[in-house]
Amino acid sequence: MFSSVLPSPVTIDKDLAPSYQPFKERYNLDGVIQDIKQHLGQSGGISSEDVDPEYLISLLKKYTSDPSDWISYFHNDTSKNYTRNAIENINHKANILLLVWNPGKGSPIHDHADAHCIMKVLAGQLHETVYHTPENKPGESKPLTVKSSTTLGMNEVTYIADDIGLHRVHNPSNNQLAVSLHLYTPPNAADYGYNIFDEATGSASHVSQAHSVPKPQ
Repeated sequence: MFSSVLPSPVTIDKDLAPSYQPFKERYNLDGVIQDIKQHLGQSGGISSEDVDPEYLISLLKKYTSDPSDWISYFHNDTSKNYTRNAIENINHKANILLLVWNPGKGSPIHDHADAHCIMKVLAGQLHETVYHTPENKPGESKPLTVKSSTTLGMNEVTYIADDIGLHRVHNPSNNQLAVSLHLYTPPNAADYGYNIFDEATGSASHVSQAHSVPKPQ
């Protein structure tokens, strides 16, 4: 009954036929983690000067978000602006985190404790505002000035370090969560804390540690 809808046999010019391509396994989140581990090595004591941020950025760009990779790390505390979920601590050299952002909520303006931060949007949108680092003299009060302002969509990647400036990240949607993947190396904010800044005065306050929901067992 199916023969009437099948086309007549045809031949294909070998020069025009596509060459055989073996199945290529999807580059998943586990692959990203393994490549980061390989780049950072096995020994301890890495400093931020030892890191090639461009290579690490390329790894996060290479990965295409798939919720099946990260849903097991997903936890959202609706009482907070955002929830930090631990994915991996790589030999005390780097933290990989999944952040869940509640609608309309965001981070304070903050530095990165002399570390590299690479962020990839996994779902929704995030808006990043980068500020010039204040050079206020003791007792001086000046508002922070904006250096750049960008809205990032799913699978877009951004990079920030203290030599670039401070930044604030927030979810611009009024009704949708946003999810992002963060790589911090070294994980100084988690180990030693970081500074948050008042936009109107430029004054800094130290936060002792950046806490995360533990990695699922």
